[in-house]
Amino acid sequence: MSKLGNLGARLHRGEISYDFIGKRKIWYGVSILITITAIVGLAVRGLNMGIDFQGGAVFTTSKTSLSVAQAESYAKEASGHDAVVQKLGTGSLRIQIAGLDTAKSDTTKAALAKDMNVNPESIAADLVGPSWGDEIANKAWEGLGVFMVLVVIYLAIAFEWRMALAALVALIHDITITTGIYALVGFEVTPGTVIGLLTILGYSLYDTVVVFDSLKEQTKDITKQTRFTYSDIANHSINGTLVRSINTTVVALLPVAGLLFIGGGLLGAGTLNDISLSLFVGLAAGAYSSIFIATPLVADLKEAEPQMKALKKRVLAKRAQAAAEEEMAEARGTDADEHDDAAPAVVGPRNQPASRNNRGRGRTSGKRR
Repeated sequence: MSKLGNLGARLHRGEISYDFIGKRKIWYGVSILITITAIVGLAVRGLNMGIDFQGGAVFTTSKTSLSVAQAESYAKEASGHDAVVQKLGTGSLRIQIAGLDTAKSDTTKAALAKDMNVNPESIAADLVGPSWGDEIANKAWEGLGVFMVLVVIYLAIAFEWRMALAALVALIHDITITTGIYALVGFEVTPGTVIGLLTILGYSLYDTVVVFDSLKEQTKDITKQTRFTYSDIANHSINGTLVRSINTTVVALLPVAGLLFIGGGLLGAGTLNDISLSLFVGLAAGAYSSIFIATPLVADLKEAEPQMKALKKRVLAKRAQAAAEEEMAEARGTDADEHDDAAPAVVGPRNQPASRNNRGRGRTSGKRR
């Protein structure tokens, strides 16, 4: 068995463990710090919304030797707006300019053809109206809202409302971090980004449900025993599924990393960045939140229940009694050892009766002679 597999088996059996629940305040602090950074990034820089959301024009040129920087300069000069230029695999350029209407689109196309010294007919133009962009944005928000509601309803039925609330907080945590990274990096937000967000929420929910299912199974008759508190069992559930969560996340991240760093970075396929970044950041954030946010939050909510408080009190009292008995046993063992070591050796008194006996024997033998 591999070292990782052996580690997973030992974690599952409870032979070794890491106290995730006991250190939950540290994880809460880290998550709050990351979330605040993401919110600041959103507030200061904002999202770079694509033309699918705010309307504009997309110009696709024929194969050209023009660089991306030159095309951006020509497009800005021709339209008066910032442009997003991507080099396609065929050698052509895709130029996106937001905020253009039909009339200005024709003027911009003619100016681009003149600057690039090509025939205007060789440049294909596609327009997206602002109303279409608003409709796409509204549909995206509706889809996200429906997803959240269905998730909460399912978890509340399959598990309980505390787990549903914890999963919802974890999902909001993942969305906030992912959108904040988009704002800080400046990648364009497209419908592919929305698809990526919905996909990573599914992955995040999967990891969370795996831990919740283990936790539900192990806490069926928790109040009938006095060995473990709810937090103890929650911590064991995280450790028992830790290697599985890591393996699932790593296997999912590898192809996404290929899309983002090789496809979008090395090969220059910028159209992959919009979906690959959301998947990469979201998968990592989802694995983190299922381990460090969702389950510790459930433990906090459950430990606030009166029956769980009573159980914790009984468990701690039993542990204190066991510790006291162990200390007393050790103390008795120490006292016995000290008594044996300090026992004096009796020499003189034990020899005196023998001496008298010898003298008596001597006199008797003398008389007999």
